[in-house]
Formats: sequence, structure tokens, C-alpha cells
Amino acid sequence: MAFNLRAYKKTMLLNRSSFRRFLTKLEKTPPRRLDQLAVETDVEVWKETDCLACANCCKTMSPTFTPADMKRIANHLEMGVEDFKKKWLYKDRNGDWVNKNQPCQFLNLKDNKCSIYEVRPADCSGFPHHTKRRMVDYIHVFKQNVEYCPATYKLVEKMIEKVKTK
Repeated sequence: MAFNLRAYKKTMLLNRSSFRRFLTKLEKTPPRRLDQLAVETDVEVWKETDCLACANCCKTMSPTFTPADMKRIANHLEMGVEDFKKKWLYKDRNGDWVNKNQPCQFLNLKDNKCSIYEVRPADCSGFPHHTKRRMVDYIHVFKQNVEYCPATYKLVEKMIEKVKTK
């Protein structure tokens, strides 16, 4: 199933401000059972979402590579950690190791599959972090990811409707 990234970006830009306001309101006055509602909505969203149709996260964002990630991936690629860092990564202004290039060097643009999927960074395997922590403690991540991830966009869109009806 093809995904129209251009249409998504246009829709997201139209709704970004209202989504951010909604998330800020949730953060300040979370409704009862917010985490349960987020988990239930997350399940719904993944029934409708095919990451391989999009891969916008891999095309426009970089994971943070932990020392364990770098060691695991370097071993998988049969190279040393220092060589791996030198070839693919740089330290950003926060001191985190991130990709030098976008899209991600491990993304196959023909089928949107990750060439290191089995050993990918923890940041990738957990993305978009919908149920990583209590939602109210992670709303800042939702505010960021809604711009890049159609699944996060759908989750927030559904949450707006569900919170309205409660």
C-alpha cells in the first residue's frame, strides 16, 4: 500500500498547532485513565498503520545510538566501534551519537526496510514511543513525533475524539 508522504505533511501542517494545544492541555490536566486510553488507542492505530509504506522516521530523523547499540551494530557489520562511529555517526550538540546522513544509511529506499533490523538501535525499535512511559511524562515526544510519524498523528487524532466524548 503506497503512502502519500506529501499529503501527510500538508495535513500535519494544517493540524499541528491544534494537536500541540491538545497535547499541552493533556499535560496540564490529564483525564482519568489517560494511560489506559493511550494504550487502547495505540492498539487501534497499529491495526491501520504500515510502517513500511512510510519510513518517514528513517528518512528524516536519526536515532540516538547508545554504546550498546554501537557495539552490537559494529559487530553485526564486522567492524570496530570506532570505525563504525567514524564512518556513520557524529556527536550532536547534546553529546549524543547520531547519524551523519539522512535518510538513514541502513534504510533501503526501494522497500523501506532496514538492513540491520535485527540489531537496530533501541531508539528505532521503540519508535514512536507511544506507550514507553506514562503519557503525561512523554507528551514532549508526542509533540515532536506528530510531525514525522503518521502513527503518532493518528494516535493524537483519535485521542482528541476520545477525550472529547468522555
